[in-house]
Amino acid sequence: MFWSLIIVGLITFIVYLILIKPINYWKSRGIPQPNFLKLWTENARTIFQLASQADIVKSVYDSNQGKRYAGGYQFLRLSLILKDPDLIKQITVKDFDHFLDHSQLISEEIEPLFGKNLFALQGDTWKDMRATLSPSFTSSKMRAMFGLMIECAEQFVHYFQNGNTETVVEFKDAFTRFANDVIASTAFGITCDSLKDRENEFYIMGKEATNFGGFWKNFKFLFIFTCPSLSKLFGITMLDTSVGEFFRRLVKTNIESREKNGIVRPDMIHLLMEARKGRLKHEQSEGVIDTGFAVIEESNVGKEEKRQKKQLSDDDVTAQALIFFFAGFDTVSTLMCFAVYELAVNPDVQQNLREEIDETLKNCNGSLTYEALLKMKYMDMVISETLRKWPAAIAVDRVCTKPYTIEPIRNGEKPVHLEKGDVLMLPIYGLHRDKQFYPDPDRFDPERFSDENKGSIYPYSYIPFGSGPRSCIGNRFALLETKTVLFCILSKFEITVVEKSPVPLRLARNQLNLLAEGGFWFGLKSRKYSD
Repeated sequence: MFWSLIIVGLITFIVYLILIKPINYWKSRGIPQPNFLKLWTENARTIFQLASQADIVKSVYDSNQGKRYAGGYQFLRLSLILKDPDLIKQITVKDFDHFLDHSQLISEEIEPLFGKNLFALQGDTWKDMRATLSPSFTSSKMRAMFGLMIECAEQFVHYFQNGNTETVVEFKDAFTRFANDVIASTAFGITCDSLKDRENEFYIMGKEATNFGGFWKNFKFLFIFTCPSLSKLFGITMLDTSVGEFFRRLVKTNIESREKNGIVRPDMIHLLMEARKGRLKHEQSEGVIDTGFAVIEESNVGKEEKRQKKQLSDDDVTAQALIFFFAGFDTVSTLMCFAVYELAVNPDVQQNLREEIDETLKNCNGSLTYEALLKMKYMDMVISETLRKWPAAIAVDRVCTKPYTIEPIRNGEKPVHLEKGDVLMLPIYGLHRDKQFYPDPDRFDPERFSDENKGSIYPYSYIPFGSGPRSCIGNRFALLETKTVLFCILSKFEITVVEKSPVPLRLARNQLNLLAEGGFWFGLKSRKYSD
């Protein structure tokens, strides 16, 4: 009996140390957090894939109603969840110098092409690269790339004009291939047709570079994350050697060919070549409009010309060009998928957008221009609402880089002292579906972003591309690419619900990002025009 009590007591003590004490951290500091049962329930839902990551973020966000922040745990990883738009502005904009970085998952020493890209860089190194790349993403540079995008979009539409009245399409695959062709053209200066040539080398290598699924990929990621020194010692990397060498070789031969033959092409390789020659400036050409509710104005950090790096290695150029894959293959193509879903299940919205498209084409004499596309108000309303309901990122983090105190302003609050290395989380999916800011948040309503209504949207309650100087540098690119392909599709087709369509939509539970269970199956029905 005595030994039984000892064993039970020992087990209880171990359970307390492993399961209970670690997730009382925030509570011990006087910071609100979900209760013990709620926290482990959410962790269990994650482990056993009983709910999507978006649903879990929303559930945690909805806990501790009325609080500006709450303590959070991803398994035993601590993060302070920011729920108040004013506090998000304070942290990410006004006091940004205290929160410069994202969590670094893979270091440059282990995986140069990951560690050197803009998202992974930290501190002054990030500031230098942001200032170097920022001039490549201005509205005037997007205008120059628009011609390449429209070629890819017209190629995409032409593929489905096969004479049938309706074609059933799985849009995640189709849009991933479209995004691949856009990336190939606008970032690397090569031409692809991934719908026709489904196994082209560029698509295969791009897909492999962005594939983080499967047992061995997950094992390598966890090993690199938890044992960086051993990973470096044994040469374990996320990218297969053949993939890394393919893109390095592609960039090197591309640059050599252009320099030898004096080739100038309005793409990212050209802009990065200009950057390392010190000829790339942050400018806004006169007469180039820059509209769009979701567009983020570049901060002063990105406009500091004195920070621009003049010594960009081929690896630096390759790493930045690869950002397009990580964003385009998944994030942007998923935005396009959710836009198609909403247009299919809201035919009145689709009809309104189609009428605006027809009117725009008429005013352009049948040939779409960059300026005409950006002037389309209803198109922007549709994309803005899609990003609200289905944001590009479910959540983003910030890492405290020097001590900071969140001062109390509400009853019951205490000062929150943050130390270097503390992680803060911006729960975008939860924020965008908060009834306080968006009545009937599950309803798709582009009118929220009309000229009459958009002024009433609470500042920093809408952050689909993040917030502050560390926001997504490619937001203009993503918006332009999405608007271009939707314009071309709806000018020729109606998007229809078919038997395999995910209606009502259920989010996939085995993915980190937003995806529909079973895929995005919809129909493309050729439009009939009256004389």
